[in-house]
Amino acid sequence: MTKFCLPDHITPEIFLRDYWQKKPLFIKNGLPQIVGLFEPDDIIELSQSEDVTSRLLKQISEDKWTLKISPLNKKDFRDLPKKWSVLVQNMEQWSTELGELWNAFGFIPQWQRDDIMVSYAPKGGSVGKHYDEYDVFLVQGYGHRRWQLGKWCDPSTSFKENQPIRIFDDMGDIIFDEIMEPGDILYVPSRLSHYGIAQDDCLTFSFGLRYPNLSSLLENISDIFTHQNSHVDLNSFNIPLRLTPNPQDTGMLSESMISLMKKQLLSRLIESSEFDQLFSQVVAKTVSSRRYEVLPTNEMVDIDEVRFMLEKDNMILKQDNNCKLLYREQPLEIYANGELLDELNPLESEILKRLSNGETISFEDLNKLALDTEDQETTIALLLDSICNWIDDGWVLLDE
Repeated sequence: MTKFCLPDHITPEIFLRDYWQKKPLFIKNGLPQIVGLFEPDDIIELSQSEDVTSRLLKQISEDKWTLKISPLNKKDFRDLPKKWSVLVQNMEQWSTELGELWNAFGFIPQWQRDDIMVSYAPKGGSVGKHYDEYDVFLVQGYGHRRWQLGKWCDPSTSFKENQPIRIFDDMGDIIFDEIMEPGDILYVPSRLSHYGIAQDDCLTFSFGLRYPNLSSLLENISDIFTHQNSHVDLNSFNIPLRLTPNPQDTGMLSESMISLMKKQLLSRLIESSEFDQLFSQVVAKTVSSRRYEVLPTNEMVDIDEVRFMLEKDNMILKQDNNCKLLYREQPLEIYANGELLDELNPLESEILKRLSNGETISFEDLNKLALDTEDQETTIALLLDSICNWIDDGWVLLDE
């Protein structure tokens, strides 16, 4: 397993109790593995690639910013002002090595992962003073960036008008002011204002973590009721409400009747075991869904090749962190990128569960799992066939 990036004196329990969504944490050289993975030219070139989600932000003056959203091209990088930035989302889609660094933040459940974004800026470049509705670990990968942290914000915090991005001037009292070097990490809780200024050509990687919003949960609940795509019996929800109206004009829908419907709706949902099951599935589907579509691959792995790499080359199987893989227990359910994998046998479920927890699987592990089955060799062959499909789907990968 990858070592967590926390300082030695801060355990995951201490971090979650004292820092998570409460106060920032600076971790000196907390992720040295990121150093050397990318240089500025790599990001500029990647930002112009097809299927990449990127943004080019230019600061023309103190109060004039422009923003162009992908697709970007070479012309966009000509005649740039002194201060500008380019940002690329979903970096784990383009770099397996970078995606594996999610494991360094494994003390946060992976269902909270959003994506890894990288920001390149030359000296003086910035994305302005702002706050985010998600928690983020800012990791310096190249060059140096000065970070300032200030006041706590909320949805009522006002932003500059007529700007393409959400920025403001007032950060209140500065509580943190440091220049980060390659490998350094800064945890910034959601809604804490922050401001980063490039001190030279620099790359900052943002490991973003967020909770689902109510809109997404309601949308997926609606989808289940609309398309009946659930294993839960929903017939009890088709029974009309029982209401006793008060005398009123024939054309009126009274507020008291609306309130009574609301109370019965909430009461039925709270007391319904069927809705409990449905809601658990909705939450799992929602939080395992990726914000960015996973690109299909045309490469198909060969089962004999996979067996050789596991058995003879001693390679191991691990989760591809471009995939969001999670499980629910009692009964064991596996979800991958918003999909319930309901055709898995117990051994397949056990393998994916272990991988989602950051474990690796060797050929020896496969032998142990198949040891008590009726036909060990046939079981291993079937598992290898499934593993090939998982590799093709981008859920898992082989590593030395």
